[in-house]
Amino acid sequence: MASSLTKDSASSGEKTFFGHPRGLATLFMTEMWERFSYYGMRALLPLYLIAPGGLDMNPATATAIYSVYLSLVYLLAMPGGWFGDRVWGPRKTVAIAGGVIMAGHLVLALPWEGTFFAGLGLVAIGSGLLKSNISTMVGHLYDGPDDPRRDGGFTIFYMGINMGAFAAPLVIGTVGENVNWHLGFALAALGMGLGVLQFLIGTRHLNERSLIVPKPLSKDERASTLRKSMIWLGVAAVFYIGTVVTGVYTLNWLLVPITIAGLVIPVMVLVRIKRDKELSEAEQSKMSGYIWFFVAAAIFWMIYDQGGSTLAIFAESSADNSVFGWDFPVSWYQSVNPVLIMALAPVFAAFWLALNRRGKEPSTIVKFSSGLVLIGASFFVFLMPLTIAGDGHKAAAMWMVAIYFIQTVAELTLSPVGLSVTTKMAPAKYASQMMGVWFLAVTAGDCTTGLLSLAGVGLNGTGVVALEATLAVVAGIAIFMYRGKVKKLMGDVH
Repeated sequence: MASSLTKDSASSGEKTFFGHPRGLATLFMTEMWERFSYYGMRALLPLYLIAPGGLDMNPATATAIYSVYLSLVYLLAMPGGWFGDRVWGPRKTVAIAGGVIMAGHLVLALPWEGTFFAGLGLVAIGSGLLKSNISTMVGHLYDGPDDPRRDGGFTIFYMGINMGAFAAPLVIGTVGENVNWHLGFALAALGMGLGVLQFLIGTRHLNERSLIVPKPLSKDERASTLRKSMIWLGVAAVFYIGTVVTGVYTLNWLLVPITIAGLVIPVMVLVRIKRDKELSEAEQSKMSGYIWFFVAAAIFWMIYDQGGSTLAIFAESSADNSVFGWDFPVSWYQSVNPVLIMALAPVFAAFWLALNRRGKEPSTIVKFSSGLVLIGASFFVFLMPLTIAGDGHKAAAMWMVAIYFIQTVAELTLSPVGLSVTTKMAPAKYASQMMGVWFLAVTAGDCTTGLLSLAGVGLNGTGVVALEATLAVVAGIAIFMYRGKVKKLMGDVH
């Protein structure tokens, strides 16, 4: 990485990372290794759940577990941001989170079914602690919301995510599918360990703000928070022990409450922030505008995240997973999206910057509406391989690649911009927590998918796929039509 650190002739010889603060390199590499561990395990998860040598579940249950797990990761990003704001500060929270994630993958590597869900829980908790705070630290590297490098910095950071995501299925997926499932999970633990080590070495390049606890808990608040947490933990323990003892426990007793919580909690959080009387009139207006982006993002992620479940399970049973007669593991499809992002992200970053210089860069609203229309289009394309498989044939692998390609363009249009606009529109009081709010949009989308699966809806059915595609396209058009109203609410944020 040292070779990519260059002298910035315009800034008194200080080393930069592709023209950005050097601390971006530390966060880039940390996120890359964390995503290597996360996406490697995620590529294996639905396949392990349905495999005869794995947990041998039906596809609907596997999709529900996968969706609920993803929703839990992003749901926990909100309390993760709270810990960064009130307890440990972003930098300490990220360091601890990495250790928890590594422990979770090590538990998944144990060859016992009973430890499987405990391992998923640890990875979810660690990921929730890490996600909000590492993104917040990227924002700390720049001189406020108006720094012209800010969007580009988040795009480069996003490339780190996708470098890890690209390598993970090729390494972890191959070992897990072809050698041993649990050895694959162990490789994920190794990846996270490298990420923690790199972060600890490179912390000296981060902004000092990442060490600060913005609003530390008072002694009374700490006692109250601990007391309430123990009460809720006790209630949950008594309830679930009771269901096991009485013999009525099934997996749905765990999945259904999480999916419902994943839909209710985002609404409650947004309402709580909107009702905070400490926010200025400008901050309240920006929050009203942000709700439009939140709803758009939830619809987007509902479809996008099915690339790892609905599409993967379809490919396992109904796609011709070969190129020129050479068969490849199904998990390799999960590398298509990140390799395309690595190729296209610099193009998008340069394109937005060039348009900005000419005063012609599309607004965030236009980018969001475009992303929704594109993600809907990807599922309209999905109807083709579904039809082919319905006629008793194997769908060509290129159909799957085409779907992932469209979704990649949609993601680059919406997701990096969403991370950036969240930091721009966040009230000062909720700095790290607002990153958690952004991730709650993913929770809401994934929980919708989970509830549909738990209700027995076949997500590989042409009717359901067409309905989801239509919903996304209509939502994108609606946001574009109301762009004037949303722009007014955003105030000075472009």
